[in-house]
Amino acid sequence: MDQDNENVPVRIYSGSPWHAALLKSVLEDAGIPAFLKDEYIATIAPWYASPGGYNTTDVMVAGHDYEEAKAIAETFDQNLKNDG
Repeated sequence: MDQDNENVPVRIYSGSPWHAALLKSVLEDAGIPAFLKDEYIATIAPWYASPGGYNTTDVMVAGHDYEEAKAIAETFDQNLKNDG
């Protein structure tokens, strides 16, 4: 990733506000700063955040953390699928 895009926020996950908040906590425990996009609107009016009101909250990280964060997000998502 080039120098100009290192700090640009990148989406690594989209899901329910609950799952997105859990993943954000997991990332922060791993030392990766993260924030939630559309966290509040997804709770109040999810159809404004996403078509059909599904997967309304995005977890965002800095570009330089993308690879590590994406690996954690994929494991998190796989665990959710295995749990259900």
